[in-house]
Amino acid sequence: MKARTFKKDKVNIITLGCSKNLVDSEVLSGQLQANKIDVVHENNKLNHNIVVVNTCGFIDKAKEESINTIIEQVALKKRGRLDKVYVTGCLSERYRNDLATEIPEVDAWFGTLELPFILNAFNADYKKELLGERLLSTPTHYAYLKISEGCNRTCAFCAIPLMRGKHVSRTIEDIVTEAKILVRRGVKEIMLIAQELTYYGLDIYKQRMLTDLLKYLSDVEGLEWIRLHYAYPNKFPFEVLDVMRERDNICNYLDMPLQHASNNMLQAMCRQSSRTEIENTLNIIRNKIPGICLRTTLITGFPGETQDDVEELKQFLQQERFDRVGVFTYSHEEGTSGYDLIDDVPAKEKQKRAEEIMEVQQEISYEKNIEKIGKTFKVIIDKKEADRYLGRTEFDSVEVDNEVIIQGEKSLTIGEYVNVKITSAFDYDLEGEVVA
Repeated sequence: MKARTFKKDKVNIITLGCSKNLVDSEVLSGQLQANKIDVVHENNKLNHNIVVVNTCGFIDKAKEESINTIIEQVALKKRGRLDKVYVTGCLSERYRNDLATEIPEVDAWFGTLELPFILNAFNADYKKELLGERLLSTPTHYAYLKISEGCNRTCAFCAIPLMRGKHVSRTIEDIVTEAKILVRRGVKEIMLIAQELTYYGLDIYKQRMLTDLLKYLSDVEGLEWIRLHYAYPNKFPFEVLDVMRERDNICNYLDMPLQHASNNMLQAMCRQSSRTEIENTLNIIRNKIPGICLRTTLITGFPGETQDDVEELKQFLQQERFDRVGVFTYSHEEGTSGYDLIDDVPAKEKQKRAEEIMEVQQEISYEKNIEKIGKTFKVIIDKKEADRYLGRTEFDSVEVDNEVIIQGEKSLTIGEYVNVKITSAFDYDLEGEVVA
């Protein structure tokens, strides 16, 4: 079938995977737009003629989703609904040669750090002066802000360094400039992201500089919430907590993926911390910031994990009572040191263990939410669904954490802050009413 003819190219970017990928797509969108190319994100109208699929290659499920998405777009191209299909991102970085052989209909494959080459495919120039000029795909009141790329850690399960390279920090000046641009565009909350926040600055400043960065960012006028994602527990810079305590616009929230609590597993995963060291770190954090919200991520089914390890992890959760927990099942990834081990936990058993962990956390989450009934919190309004509004407290990040459900209000504005008294609690959500 003959491809449809367009007077002008229109590009649809499909983003898979994490928030870091989302930022990459937003930067690409901004560059295309600056080159007078029409660009949209996650467009369902099929009124575009070119697609860029920004892939994830982190774990098996993510890779499967990325491949299926590529195949879907190639099918549209075969039916004449698209002129070109380009693929970028982590999966492309890692497997482009194999994928190019398996899916030859893709017009070009690009890696994670090849933005100028993608632009070349559109006869567009990379504009260095467009610092922070992204085409946001999030609602205008919040945005992700990437402070570094890559990772120097050697965790046995993680393929990120293979796809993103070594840790490279952005300068404080560039990050603050981007934050100011975002605020001028209406952003009130930024979520700092990196593969490893606490490593920030070691490469370019020869010391950890997250604390200094936070001071500069918290001085940006109009920036009401700053949220920290993906802090590594080993050698955590505790002075960050002093700034968090002193500055009202730094959320009392910390996302610290721990992955496990059994010493056997921590050692096998090359996590550089023992359970005792992790417990000491958590105690210091909670003593410095009473009431801080702690989110963590865990992995079940790593090679050699026993039911005893799982029971220890469940006991650790009951002891530490995290506010938020996410669980992944282990994915056996080529190129990692874990790949040299025997993947000896069956997939069904991995899933069963993950469900056991989440059952423990579900009860903890419900109990913590019950404690909030009758209390009033500052809430940012994210969206309206039917006759209710959905928002978040400073203790909740976008998509992964609790939402606050507000019924009966008719005139709230998306992106505004309101005080909400909690009236009901559920496992993972709260319900409340706006108060003066």
